[in-house]
Amino acid sequence: MIDTRTLLSALLTIFLWCTISQEVSAQVRDRQHQDNKPNFIIIMADDLDVRQLSCYGGKNLETRYIDRLASEGLKFNSMIASEAMCIPTRASLLTGLYPARHGAYQNHKPVHDELKSVVHYLGDLGYRVGLTGKDHMTKPKAVFPFDIIAGFEPNCVSRTDVYFLDSVQNYIMQGSPYCLFIMSNNPHAPWTVGDPSEFNPSDLVLPGHWVDTERSRTEFCKYLAEVRRLDNQVGDIMQMLEKTGQHKNTIVIFLGEQGPQFPGGKWSLYDYGQKSAMIVRWPEKVKAQVQTDAIIQYEDITPTLVDIAGGKAISGLDGKSFKQVLTKPEKPHRDLAFGIHNNIPEGPAYPMRSVRDHRYKLILNLLPDATYSIKWMMNNKDPKLVWTSWTATAKHNSQAAHLTKRISTKPAVEFYDLEKDPDELHNLADIPAYQNVIKRYTKHLHNWMKEQGDQGVNMDTTF
Repeated sequence: MIDTRTLLSALLTIFLWCTISQEVSAQVRDRQHQDNKPNFIIIMADDLDVRQLSCYGGKNLETRYIDRLASEGLKFNSMIASEAMCIPTRASLLTGLYPARHGAYQNHKPVHDELKSVVHYLGDLGYRVGLTGKDHMTKPKAVFPFDIIAGFEPNCVSRTDVYFLDSVQNYIMQGSPYCLFIMSNNPHAPWTVGDPSEFNPSDLVLPGHWVDTERSRTEFCKYLAEVRRLDNQVGDIMQMLEKTGQHKNTIVIFLGEQGPQFPGGKWSLYDYGQKSAMIVRWPEKVKAQVQTDAIIQYEDITPTLVDIAGGKAISGLDGKSFKQVLTKPEKPHRDLAFGIHNNIPEGPAYPMRSVRDHRYKLILNLLPDATYSIKWMMNNKDPKLVWTSWTATAKHNSQAAHLTKRISTKPAVEFYDLEKDPDELHNLADIPAYQNVIKRYTKHLHNWMKEQGDQGVNMDTTF
């Protein structure tokens, strides 16, 4: 006969064993759940002219590695930056907020220090969130507490782009799940890396709004050499993923940021500045070699990452998840994309706002009597600049005069038919047949500005 003390001890042992077993099972299930979550690698270019990528119709070079990504995943044809400059675009990517709300609505202006970012949102879901390369959008640290990884050049105006993948490989092999932002500094000016001799200046296909000068062609060769460097970096990253076996459970997202540092591109609200690239490769989830016309903005990326990672929708963000587009590319996402530009500190005050869909774009220039100028690329005292060659040609060429005036001297309202006029050369704002359409788009834009707390002219001031 078993005594009471022995019986109680046996029951206690069984109870403890069951409890520990349940805890271990829960830990195993949690570990399996974590292991089943996809990893993310986001590769971001710097000042990329999307139209130079051969998978987006570029004629000047074959971007074989970026093209391969597109052939293995989903290519987005209507990715729109809400502000065509580095700090605002990256802040929107990382916070899910439009510039007026995250606070970095001028270049080099910090975000509001009480915000949260993708680092917090994915961190709460068990992700390690790292960043290598261009890092000027990682302050304040409380908002952007990334694991900073060595490997890629952090200074976007560095004259070199030397990089190594050892630290990156070590980071992704430490366990899943992870989200790693690889921020290249190509093809950001000063265009000092790569081999421009690969390109024959006389053979180049120039953007439709450019003035065709010798300086335009020689500088474009330097720019394209850095696009080549960017493409090679993408190839090296993908090779590393395959070598480590990480490519099977890793979603790779390629982003173009905003347009190039040429007149009418970066620091503007034309499509040459706002229209970006995005390619998503997600093995066994996203079909290969497909594309979508769904309108997406950078503010939508963080909510989408959270959605894919199994998190709940985050209230208060301007962006919204486009996860359904990844598996159903025929689905729409946004009806409209919005744009904001504040010129200080890149030049004198020149605030602009825009709204567009697939067919039309409206731009409101809030100080139309002022002259638009960017100190980095519109200084006529610098003979090395493309702009200087344009204005010199404009003195004796009416077409060049029209193209330069379009950039520097703008009317209050610009309205373009993007299907018929993708280079936005023919302003329809004064044509009577479009007045009702313009009124409708103006109302959309004013409502958005009101919702954002956008103060218009008063936001383009020295900070």
